[in-house]
Amino acid sequence: MNDTMVTLAGNVATAVEYRDTLSGGVARFRLAVTARRWDRERGLWSDGGTSFYTVSAWRSLGANLAASVSVGEPVLVHGRLKVREEERDGRRKTFVDVAATAVGHDLSRGTAAFRRATRTGSRPPSGTEEGAEPGPWTAAGEEGKEQGAEEGKAASSSPVTVS
Repeated sequence: MNDTMVTLAGNVATAVEYRDTLSGGVARFRLAVTARRWDRERGLWSDGGTSFYTVSAWRSLGANLAASVSVGEPVLVHGRLKVREEERDGRRKTFVDVAATAVGHDLSRGTAAFRRATRTGSRPPSGTEEGAEPGPWTAAGEEGKEQGAEEGKAASSSPVTVS
């Protein structure tokens, strides 16, 4: 299949909504992309029109996105473009969606600190109540603390979970 792949640079326009589904979790948000052009006559940058895209990210990308991105932050989104038309209130409307394969902060506009997420085992992380549902992700290095606690070594802190 010939998918149209795009890379967009813009700002997060809405809060990231995360939902668990039967096929894995999905995160959705709206991305605002505004064209900027150099106006030679005035010697200034001027903003063009703003386009809005609905971005969806599935499974681990969605979970990590929901834990990492907030409204107003500059991001880069790479993914499959899908344009769809629907009729609402007797008018035809066009919607542009992106199924993200990668999302990250735009480091040309600020800094970020990366924390690797790793998959945990089936038993609850140390520090959770017996029988409580464990989160599927913990910060890197925390899984060793779980094993250390199991072997009788004291864990220094409970793992960071992303829901």
